[in-house]
Amino acid sequence: MSALDFYAHVAVCGEVLGVGLGADPEAWEAALGATCLDVPGGGLLRRDYGLVEINFSPDQQGRHGQMSCFGFGVKIQRLRYDQSPSTVPSPLSREYGEFAPRVPFKELQTAILALGHTIELDTHNSSSDMNCYRVSASAARIHVVADPDPYGSGDPDPDGHQRGDVWSVGVW
Repeated sequence: MSALDFYAHVAVCGEVLGVGLGADPEAWEAALGATCLDVPGGGLLRRDYGLVEINFSPDQQGRHGQMSCFGFGVKIQRLRYDQSPSTVPSPLSREYGEFAPRVPFKELQTAILALGHTIELDTHNSSSDMNCYRVSASAARIHVVADPDPYGSGDPDPDGHQRGDVWSVGVW
């Protein structure tokens, strides 16, 4: 399996190594490991694993003191900024191999279509510099660079982002 398979799986299935929405922090830790940054605030918890970032809120199932995932994102753009081994959690590297710093949307789109899903432009959540796509029968949204120079400076993006690069895959 490849990193592209991972991104397509997240977009179609809404999970990372078997955990997804509704899972508690312990389940995410069992899947991705204990090496992360926890950022609590306002009764919420953001858990940052580098490539994967998870948001938790108090459990809505009535389990007092428990938290559950209400959204997570695969932050592909971070691979452009940080190539250290800790950016990709080791369980993901073991399962999917090397993660490249760029993912062309056309490649991800082809992989998702091969899994029997469609992708539509979400004009409501797109902007002049970022397109948002919805995956059929999924809670996933894919953000794609539409304009790597949104402010018109004429300079190439210092981090090498290009039109058509996948920025992130979010599940909410």
